Amino acid sequence: MSSSYDAIKNLHRERLLFTRRVVAALVLILLLVAVLGLRLVELQVLQYGYYETRSNDNRMRVVPVPPVRGLIYDRNGALLAQNLPSFDLVITPDQVAHVNATVAALRQVLPTITDDDVQRFHDRLLKTPRYRQIPLRSNLSPEEVARFELDRYRFPGVDVAAGLVRDYPLGTAASHVIGYVNGITETDLERIDPDLYQGLSQIGRAGVERSHEDQLRGTPGTKIIEANAAGRPLRELNYQPGTPGENLYLTIDARLQAVAERSLGDLDGAVVALDPRNGEVLALVSKPGYDPAMFVQGLTQQQYQQLLSDPHHPLYDRALLGTYAPGSTIKPFMAFAGLQAGTLTADKPVFCPGYLQLPGSSRRYRCWKRSGHGWLTLPDAIAQSCDVYFYNVALNLGIDRIDQILADFGFGRISGIDLPNEKSGLLPSPAWKQRVYHQPWYPGETLNVGIGQGYLTVTPMQLALAVSRIAMHGSGFAPHLVHAYGDPTTGRISAVAPQPLRPIAAHDATIWGTIVGGMEKVTQDPRGTAYRIGHDAPYPIAGKTGSAQVIGVAQNVGYQHAQKNVALQLRDNALFIAFAPAGDPKIAVAVIAEHGAEGALAAAPVAREVMDQYLLGQVLYHDPNAGRSADTPAAPASAEAGAARRRQRSAAAERHP
Repeated sequence: MSSSYDAIKNLHRERLLFTRRVVAALVLILLLVAVLGLRLVELQVLQYGYYETRSNDNRMRVVPVPPVRGLIYDRNGALLAQNLPSFDLVITPDQVAHVNATVAALRQVLPTITDDDVQRFHDRLLKTPRYRQIPLRSNLSPEEVARFELDRYRFPGVDVAAGLVRDYPLGTAASHVIGYVNGITETDLERIDPDLYQGLSQIGRAGVERSHEDQLRGTPGTKIIEANAAGRPLRELNYQPGTPGENLYLTIDARLQAVAERSLGDLDGAVVALDPRNGEVLALVSKPGYDPAMFVQGLTQQQYQQLLSDPHHPLYDRALLGTYAPGSTIKPFMAFAGLQAGTLTADKPVFCPGYLQLPGSSRRYRCWKRSGHGWLTLPDAIAQSCDVYFYNVALNLGIDRIDQILADFGFGRISGIDLPNEKSGLLPSPAWKQRVYHQPWYPGETLNVGIGQGYLTVTPMQLALAVSRIAMHGSGFAPHLVHAYGDPTTGRISAVAPQPLRPIAAHDATIWGTIVGGMEKVTQDPRGTAYRIGHDAPYPIAGKTGSAQVIGVAQNVGYQHAQKNVALQLRDNALFIAFAPAGDPKIAVAVIAEHGAEGALAAAPVAREVMDQYLLGQVLYHDPNAGRSADTPAAPASAEAGAARRRQRSAAAERHP
């Protein structure tokens, strides 16, 4: 059998087949070695720089260094916004295997981490590069830092970062002026340059913090840190500092701001004080305010809803956004319009029987004094606030000339103050009414405008600016809050120049003196509506009271009776405008006390205290009943004082039909 098998074997063919297989295997091995060699050459030579960079990224990270936000000072150097040290719990998503599990475990260690904190974290996680730190909880207490450090080894990619948190020493007193900062939203990311906000998690949201964000923010820096496998920093390899934000020096006087807010008492309202010589805003109060620290730390949804539903509307900036009927505070401007147009003669008496009737109409447009004022010249009409006199002024002028001259004083347009979201109020015209209501303009509506009622609305800022134009006999400056910028690195201070407004030219120079003289009689004449706050002042005050209706009153209903029988929120708004000293004005003030009923009783005392503080450095005037709502019991007084007050009320009460 074996010899037969050997006889039929083809040994040559088998050797040839084996040789071919060996050669094929060797060729395959050589090809694989060649491919491997080429790949090694590509990795080690051709792409050396790329992979070296990636390797370094595993142990070195470029970390943005947020700039220090600029400080905000008042005109006397008092801090209005500062930066305090804080510690934030931050997570670097790239270094965390399971973000949700890590957050849940952190909440076991720090129960103070709220659902809102987690929600904000996840919102930021969606729009932040994963290699950047994202704050989970801000402003940790020392106890919270210590509790985390005990379990820190369990949380790779989680760290406590030292930083700064914004703080507002005045709290609610200047909240609408200073504003606040809070978290950057997705909407913000669509409009801002992300390179300018590297390392930053907050942005100016309201007030000066928002309008001067570019100056306050600064420019971010960078640093390169070497980290271990767990992502813990080992050393700093390179540091490029950023540029800190500029410091702002405001025109606001913090002490004056506090006096103005306190003087409003339990009434809501607004106070605006300007320096008429340069447009500097000395005080800008909107009451009530809010605590800006709540927004910096992060509001819960419940807290935010409480603010929105508060009937006093603390988030509403009454000084710039509040639009009110000006009431009788419009009368000095109407007087100027009549004198300028030549339809009014200052020393020509006009008779007030207590009402005015238009030809062909049975309706009586009543004066606040139902028995009438008798014969009055212009200065006395301003001092006693005679409605009938100014009905005639408005009727003789016509609405078109009224609009033209009131616009010159800044009504119906924004003042241009360096704060966001200012409203322009409403300066009505026949064209406006036709466009909005599709109705013609009626003569009776012109009469209403003449005493600051009807469609006409103004803001407290507009009133303050307008009365400052009277104080300066037509000259004036745009109101502004920032008077200087400070460079924290060099200490250099750059002043902001006042911006002059186009002068209001009177065709006769005596017109201004006539208007100012009538406004002085408001506070100096015993029959003047603000005699109570001006007769004993150590400086001359030129002012004008006002009471603006919130609801209408029927023809046959006494006005005082109507005011006593309506809800508090439907009672008149009280207003007062003034400047002092009358012959050398250094301060102009506008006050609105919501539902204060009478300008002489609720608003004028506030202005007097503000002027005292600014001109004298202390408040001399004190009225125990100032700033009280109509439902608050009056302070006790002697019989003599009570009789004097009744006489003053009889002469000073300012009522409109």
